[in-house]
Amino acid sequence: MTALITGGSRGIGFACVKALLEKEYTVIAAARKESDAIAALKKEYPGRVFFFPCDISKQEDIRALVSFVEAEFGALQMLVNAAGVAPRVRKDILDLTPDEMDEVLDINLKGTFFMTQSCVPLLKKGAPARIVNISSMSAYTASVSRGEYCISKAGISMTTKLFAARLAEYGISVLEIRPGVIETDMTAVVHDKYVKMIDEGLTPIRRMGQPQDVAACVAAAADGSLDFCTGTVFDCDGGFSVRTL
Repeated sequence: MTALITGGSRGIGFACVKALLEKEYTVIAAARKESDAIAALKKEYPGRVFFFPCDISKQEDIRALVSFVEAEFGALQMLVNAAGVAPRVRKDILDLTPDEMDEVLDINLKGTFFMTQSCVPLLKKGAPARIVNISSMSAYTASVSRGEYCISKAGISMTTKLFAARLAEYGISVLEIRPGVIETDMTAVVHDKYVKMIDEGLTPIRRMGQPQDVAACVAAAADGSLDFCTGTVFDCDGGFSVRTL
């Protein structure tokens, strides 16, 4: 079985690479740059880990990646859309510029949409197949200092439902995982703030999530155990989504 993971060189994407290797997948990690961690995995798993440079905001990069996968493997059994960026600067939505909005949406939302669209022929050949989109609790939680990020993740939620409805006839399920506060490079700048909020009760499970927590959800879908689910949302958030009185 073969899986393609965008954003696979670090953070949640890299954790997904490792989790799917344990599920006996051959994995293509796509990202703008190859990390030392991916280079090490290629040596540890010769012939089972591949890296392909790709900026998913660029259509030519997506086409090149899909062509590589088709030439080398012919089909896909899994696509994990984990690539994403945070705003360069957290800024009040009243001051947000079109260029700042475009940068985040071009990668997080449009990149995810068109990567999925482009991989459909390979997933149809590999069916039954799975697509897992990594969104965020920000899909439904308003953060006025990073509105472009929230909008991009809300868009991924609808993208999940759209492709779930469209691809079910081909034996392709589409799932969404919504991470909560995960300890990665993306959250490093607000790490102490989040730790304090969690200690004060932000989440019932009082710790920051780890990339492997999200990867475990992806692994649960990898063997087909969840194939009767499509358009389904899995909250991997320490209980953030639980409402209590």
